[in-house]
Amino acid sequence: MMTRRLLQLLIGLALYGVSLAMFIRAGLGLDPWDVFHQGIAGKTGLSIGTVVVIVSFLVLLLWIPLRQMPGVGTLANAVLVGVFADIGLALIPEFSHLGGQIGLLAGAVLLNGIASACYIGARLGPGARDGLMTGLARRTGWSVRASRTGIEVVVLGAGWLLGGSVGAGTVIYALAIGPLVQLLLPRFTVPERSQPGLPVAATDPAVAAP
Repeated sequence: MMTRRLLQLLIGLALYGVSLAMFIRAGLGLDPWDVFHQGIAGKTGLSIGTVVVIVSFLVLLLWIPLRQMPGVGTLANAVLVGVFADIGLALIPEFSHLGGQIGLLAGAVLLNGIASACYIGARLGPGARDGLMTGLARRTGWSVRASRTGIEVVVLGAGWLLGGSVGAGTVIYALAIGPLVQLLLPRFTVPERSQPGLPVAATDPAVAAP
């Protein structure tokens, strides 16, 4: 079971990085955090993958006052998404015509949804940014949605001011990714082993009550 979880985690993170590269090559706008990453990359001359890694570890420092504990998946996420984003950018060409850009954007959203369901379903720890959202919600009493919205508005605004790409893709991602991950997550969630005397529903997060 652990072998499957680790393999699913690694595949999910690799696909997530490639989907980020696809968003960038589509040129129609990025999700809020990647607008921020792209803005920093443009100002510093660093590759966007390097910026993703650096920002991930800086965000993890914010976990300390929130009393969040990283897992194996958290640390792997902090490193591998950026690495595979740079690999994807080296392999995926830019598209100059709108049809290709739209197709690449659609593929990026779908791949990102699959990738998110893979690494979340592996249950080996949230990504740095997801943990910041849930930790802030727990410590402040805000809803997870309010915490996420607040954080993403801040990073989107900062990224836009730094020159990051905001466009139709930003809106499409915001509207599509939640329903897509919700649809796919039950298919990728690795169930816990049933404990003696307990029904599967008591140990399997995919079927347990929220």
